[in-house]
Amino acid sequence: MVDVIGAGFGRTGTASLKVALEHLGLGPCHHMFEVVARPELLPRWERVVAGEDVDWNEVLEGYRSTVDWPGCTYWRELMGVYPHAKVILTVRDPESWYDSAYNTIYQINAEPEAEEPDAVPSLRRMRPMVENLIWHGTFDGRFEDREHAIGVFAEHNAEVRRSVPSDRLLVYQVDQGWPPLCDYLGVDVPAEPFPHINQGQSIRELVQTVLAGGRLPTPSDPMR
Repeated sequence: MVDVIGAGFGRTGTASLKVALEHLGLGPCHHMFEVVARPELLPRWERVVAGEDVDWNEVLEGYRSTVDWPGCTYWRELMGVYPHAKVILTVRDPESWYDSAYNTIYQINAEPEAEEPDAVPSLRRMRPMVENLIWHGTFDGRFEDREHAIGVFAEHNAEVRRSVPSDRLLVYQVDQGWPPLCDYLGVDVPAEPFPHINQGQSIRELVQTVLAGGRLPTPSDPMR
């Protein structure tokens, strides 16, 4: 049963939020990294992206929360299926968001298949789903048009704000740390520092860590 729905696009601190939610007992948390690490999840999302009728309890079986793509595209559907769930919209400055997304996840997906590292075959298998959902879907095949992409980002955030009741929505920047998140979720603030993922490692390094069966850094890890 999903208790938290992340509506924010990727590269808005979603990896940090994933780790934070899991630390607070709201995990496992679904994130695109889960599809990378667990290829058996890919057919579920392929059916979703193809527009087939799906059982969301099956798609998100075993997860208590979801952030990042692909789930953030379907925040409205998930709200209907899980009426008790709280919604978190992760946000950041639109210009810095675009630069981050363009220089990381877009570059990985834009690489010719022949140049993709052999160590990440799951990325190759995921490419059609990701392209159809994000780059050709959400951004209309125009992500390289900076103004267009930022406009899509802004309108998505505005639509979430307009549509989600205020008592069910937290608009959140991960640099705010634990207090607003814990207050919204009704849990105690941990003694450990808030996790900030992707600052010390590149996105490709994180993908390699996930593929190797490792875990993302947690708030309990030393030298954060």
